[in-house]
Amino acid sequence: MTQTLTIDCHGHFTTEPADFHAHRAAQIAHAQGRGDVPDPYAGIPDEELCEIITANQLRLQRERGSDVTILSPRASGMGHHVPGQHTANEWARLSNDTIARICELFPQNFAGVCQLPQTIEGELGPMIEELERCVEAGFVGCNLNPDPSGGQWSAPPLPDPWWDPLWDALERLDVPAMIHVSASCSPALHTTGAHYLAADTAVFMQLLAGDLFERHPDLRLIIPHGGGAVPYHWGRYRGLAMMLDKPPLAEHLMRNVFFDTCVYHQEGVNALFSVIDPSNILFGSELLGAVKADDPETGHPFDDTKRYIEALQLDQKDRHAVLGGNARRVYPRLDARLAAQGR
Repeated sequence: MTQTLTIDCHGHFTTEPADFHAHRAAQIAHAQGRGDVPDPYAGIPDEELCEIITANQLRLQRERGSDVTILSPRASGMGHHVPGQHTANEWARLSNDTIARICELFPQNFAGVCQLPQTIEGELGPMIEELERCVEAGFVGCNLNPDPSGGQWSAPPLPDPWWDPLWDALERLDVPAMIHVSASCSPALHTTGAHYLAADTAVFMQLLAGDLFERHPDLRLIIPHGGGAVPYHWGRYRGLAMMLDKPPLAEHLMRNVFFDTCVYHQEGVNALFSVIDPSNILFGSELLGAVKADDPETGHPFDDTKRYIEALQLDQKDRHAVLGGNARRVYPRLDARLAAQGR
């Protein structure tokens, strides 16, 4: 067994400077016919990027005892509902190039996961091109939005053959996808408190009802936020699999589907581990993510999720798997990168 590196599979760059946000606001205004073409934006200067990362993501990584964070652009900022493929392409490229720069500046601490240039009516071709570009640049996976509409669910379900070219590309490149929606476009759906968790749950049911992994046996998908409501309703899904004449979940889905530990209280993490096999669970914290507050009941930040895992007192094998071994298995390009670093 190799040394256990603590790998956080779910991190976002959410500390962008004001100029970065201003450029995106101008881009959206232009795409929606409310503004001129935005001025060119050269990206965040290296010196500023170093200061931001050192003061935030890197500081928390060190304080909370993790070694590597799989980092992607801000999920709610992907904005796949914004019209126009050209805008989506430019925004994904800028966002991903920023992540790539962070990984180059801190190669021991961060590995990149890319944002795809999805749109509501868009095609898969630009998504695959950006995925290939990013993997060639060293990215180890991607985030995939199953609902670019931001709450209307107008896209085909993930097992639909429409998605097959993307699944083929993921298998060919040997990279996984984390299923992650972007911001909600409905006032009835709070982005992080409802839309994210509802999407996690909806996608699991899509996968259960379909035959995706029969057609793509090497595909690996991570459902974040502890799998949404899935572990809590595991009996419902086992029963639905029987009613839909599907194989048991362990055979039908759990060779290809993984959950992270972005569950922000001990009782929730206990429930996750009581239902889901540790071989299907990846340590994740969502830093800096959805809930930036301290829990008055514990005195610790809600999103300090390693603390909950340590409290489980897993045996050495399971602890190694959850904190890092599973991530190296699910993200083989990350494993290769770490191995090349002698880790």
